[in-house]
Amino acid sequence: MDDPGPSSADDVLDRYRAARGFIFDMDGVLYRGGQKLPGVNDFFNALQLRERTIVLATNNSMATPAAYVSRLAAMGIDIAQANILTSGSATAAYLDEILPVGVGVYVIGMPALRELIFAGGRFQPVQFGEESVAAVVVGLDLNFSYDKLKLAAAAIRAGATFVATNSDATLPTEDGLQPGAGSIMAAIAVASGTQPIVVGKPEPVMVHEALRLFGLNARETVMIGDRLDTDILAGQRAGTLTALVLTGVSTRDDLATADPLPDLVFSNLPAMLEALVGNE
Repeated sequence: MDDPGPSSADDVLDRYRAARGFIFDMDGVLYRGGQKLPGVNDFFNALQLRERTIVLATNNSMATPAAYVSRLAAMGIDIAQANILTSGSATAAYLDEILPVGVGVYVIGMPALRELIFAGGRFQPVQFGEESVAAVVVGLDLNFSYDKLKLAAAAIRAGATFVATNSDATLPTEDGLQPGAGSIMAAIAVASGTQPIVVGKPEPVMVHEALRLFGLNARETVMIGDRLDTDILAGQRAGTLTALVLTGVSTRDDLATADPLPDLVFSNLPAMLEALVGNE
């Protein structure tokens, strides 16, 4: 452990070592771009040997968990599809909880999001605003248009539940920052006069879904991420232990103004593993 957070170091370390579930952000924690970060396989192996639950959670709604399995495998990271939760799959799970079977859902997003929402035929896709809409689901849509904005706003004003996969204002790409799902969400919120239920981080809904789906207790779970403003805040809001790794966006200097602080701070995953195994 490099730094303790706000609680006593002994209490935090005891809770960390006793944790049954570990929820990982991906980009900046497990890999950067297409490059695996050091210590991923060793850490996963140690958790699996100790029969701890591993969940990977990302705000990205443009790829399915199956696509992430392939992407991670190409980096030498082996993880089951069932253990990957995207903001799209978390949104689908959330809708399963709040909506009855057979209702119409209007989706603004890429094909992966539609695939996840309509898998198994639980909900009916609404395309042109002619059918009754129980929920409007919004993710990043590279083909977003005024017509989609108009249909979404009308459905929400008529009583449809407004759900957003995430509120990320920007999307980092090789060409720099581009508009993210949050920019589309904001346009629909203004047009409809309604704020959405946001599933992705920093809201706690996706973490809650991970806990529910895997039968985990928040107090016995660690949220691990590289961003104070999304990963760490989501974990804190959901009541988990939080661990910041300094291999991505947030830096050690950012801790000076962080409020609240993460419970644990590590330079990388090998440091996390060392703290977990202790003197075993």
